Amino acid sequence: MEKANFIKIEAIQIAEAFNIKKLRAEFGIVPHSSSPSEIFYTLTNKKRYLYIFDYGVVVFANFTPRKKNEFIDFIKSYASTIVDLELFEEYRIEIDENITKVIIKNDYVTVPFIDSSVLKIVMLNIAQSVALDYYEALTDDLITSSKKYIQELEHRGKLSISKKNLLKYIGKVLNVKNSIVDNLYILDDPNLVWDNEELHLLNRHLKANFDINPRFKDLDYRLDIVEDNLRLFTDVLNVRESSRLEWIVIILIFLEIMIALLFH
Repeated sequence: MEKANFIKIEAIQIAEAFNIKKLRAEFGIVPHSSSPSEIFYTLTNKKRYLYIFDYGVVVFANFTPRKKNEFIDFIKSYASTIVDLELFEEYRIEIDENITKVIIKNDYVTVPFIDSSVLKIVMLNIAQSVALDYYEALTDDLITSSKKYIQELEHRGKLSISKKNLLKYIGKVLNVKNSIVDNLYILDDPNLVWDNEELHLLNRHLKANFDINPRFKDLDYRLDIVEDNLRLFTDVLNVRESSRLEWIVIILIFLEIMIALLFH
């Protein structure tokens, strides 16, 4: 049997978002395909491939480390916020003309042929997986910080966080949730699988392999837990503010009585 060929895939979360429109206009290479949210390039006689998503992920195929690092440095100028986390996944596509159906493993997929559609499906699913890694890291941080406040309530019976800092924390949680909601489309099936049964099966099996849908449901569940905690913290602070206002009113009434007694 002839030795199979390989295409190495690397997906990296570089930023929170990319300006896709500006990048497409200034990159200087006509894309193979594009939309308002993504761009797919074939480079150097179709031996290298590049898939860029507006949620901050870049997927490289057959890139050398030098070429990959050069492009990462270039695309950072189109990023809204650089992600300072090492979030990446490696995968490979094995092309074996002797097989008749796709074989999917944890770290590679074997296909009987390769074209731009197959590449896009594989690269898209890896991009989705890395994006979920990023949101999972954000929610882990939120849950850890909320757990600290819950433990403080348990041991001290009160919260030391100020109202200003709580509002900042609420803003951070809502920002993460809104970002996830804005990027819900990343879980949608791409248009090219609708009329192609083979691509549809490949996409479905890759989603299952990367646990895309279960991970998103778990992410949404954990965000709901954080929101429930926020409501609890807000109620505690409102009680604290009400108690403070009551004491202020009592002190003012006492001062008014004392002044009245002194002048009469």
